[in-house]
Amino acid sequence: MKKLLLAALAILGTYTATAQKTINGVSVEKSITVSGQELELNGAGMREKLWYDLYVGALYLTEKSSDGNALVKADKAMVITLDITDEAVTQDKMKTAVEDGFGDSCTSKERKAIKKEIDTFIGFFKDAIVKGDHFEIAYLPGTGTMVSKNGKKIGTIEGLNFKKGLFGIWLGDDPADEDLKEGMLNK
Repeated sequence: MKKLLLAALAILGTYTATAQKTINGVSVEKSITVSGQELELNGAGMREKLWYDLYVGALYLTEKSSDGNALVKADKAMVITLDITDEAVTQDKMKTAVEDGFGDSCTSKERKAIKKEIDTFIGFFKDAIVKGDHFEIAYLPGTGTMVSKNGKKIGTIEGLNFKKGLFGIWLGDDPADEDLKEGMLNK
């Protein structure tokens, strides 16, 4: 009986260590692996606009951080995931939001320097976006920013400057949603 109890506690302990966080019905993994590199959940939150809960955003890092500006500038592996929670998010609205986001996270000179990369990224949203879609935006030094939708790779965009502008949309000084930024930075 004692062995059975110890085995049950060991299993429960393992389950607790790998348990997920749930936000608005979306399970957020405690860790993810990208190109063989394990990243831990730094924080997560809900992107809201007016009365809509648009998506759950999560940030994964190799080591925890609450410094958004340092993360935007860092040439380190990191991932942002977006889980769409409302049908109000469409491909056209996502494209517009990305354009507006780069407008807020970059100077006009910075945007001009990465215009080709921004256009390529916006092109990744050509297919319909529906409630339940899962996007993964993974930056790996030396590789660039890899984007996937529902586990299928869409494309990769090279360059740290592009990554800075893109991650600045969520983590920069003028983020898309301050509460989401605070959630991702675990503040």
